[in-house]
Amino acid sequence: MARLAGVSIATASKAINDRGEVAATTRARVLRAAAELAFQPNPMAQGLVAGRTRAVGVLTDELDGQFTVPVLLGAEKALADLEMSVLLCDTRGDTIRRNHHIRTLLARQVDGFIVVGDSDDIRASLTAELPVPVVYVHCRSTGHGDLSLVPDDEGAVRLAVEHLLALRRRNIGHITGPQSCRAARDRAATTSAVLSEHGLTLAGGHALHGEWSQRWGRQAARLLIATAPETDAVFCGNDRIASGVAQELAGLGRRVPEDVAIVGYGNREIFAADCSPPLTTVDLGLPLLGEAAVAHLVAAMAGTPSSGVIRQPCRLVLRESTA
Repeated sequence: MARLAGVSIATASKAINDRGEVAATTRARVLRAAAELAFQPNPMAQGLVAGRTRAVGVLTDELDGQFTVPVLLGAEKALADLEMSVLLCDTRGDTIRRNHHIRTLLARQVDGFIVVGDSDDIRASLTAELPVPVVYVHCRSTGHGDLSLVPDDEGAVRLAVEHLLALRRRNIGHITGPQSCRAARDRAATTSAVLSEHGLTLAGGHALHGEWSQRWGRQAARLLIATAPETDAVFCGNDRIASGVAQELAGLGRRVPEDVAIVGYGNREIFAADCSPPLTTVDLGLPLLGEAAVAHLVAAMAGTPSSGVIRQPCRLVLRESTA
């Protein structure tokens, strides 16, 4: 191309990259030569010259986690729109494996890292170990200067409970995951708090903690109806549990939603849309969370980092289980 335009390689490069020190006539000649040769700039080569590879490393502990995949899909879409590459590594919760992946990604000269969690939990900051920007998504970093993006869990619970209250349900039970899970404990506490604001308490007196499974949903539904037969609504900690609750209530002769309304959490299509009846549930907007993580990472790479915890609003998806 430079030979065809009659200029040096350096001048051709400046013209192609729209550098200001090239005369307009020279730039026009170079661009005509480029068009004639169907020249396409090499993004990797341009990145190396600029000190950037336009690649981002993504670290996750649970690649097959129910929350991880939607976040990753959102991040990958945003990176693809920016013509950036993603290098995905599954650390499987192993520190040695994680450190190996970090060294490998740094050797590939990634421009930044996205750390994806499968639960909105606290994790040790990696920022001090890394020479490039880091954004934490669907988890919260221990680093005070770090940026963490998470769903607004408290706001999501309020959406669910206040929806049931608006339907004039007053005996609302809560069936959720294990007591050892911080997210399950927090959702149960928020559920109780919202009910208390309306002068109500949980049906059965307390939240029912167990597995994140349909089996537990069935077991807990039997227990709840046995101890609080006046129950007219159940808010569940995930859609899998809610699906089990719906199955068991049908077996107990309770109609959904006429006798007992059900709200799930997570909007997992395999459980929410295929449940009988389909579940009203909270959508956490996880793909949008992944896209936001990319936007913040790109801003940090450009020299304008953010810090703190950003909580993304959720939405309620209405289906027949509360209609």
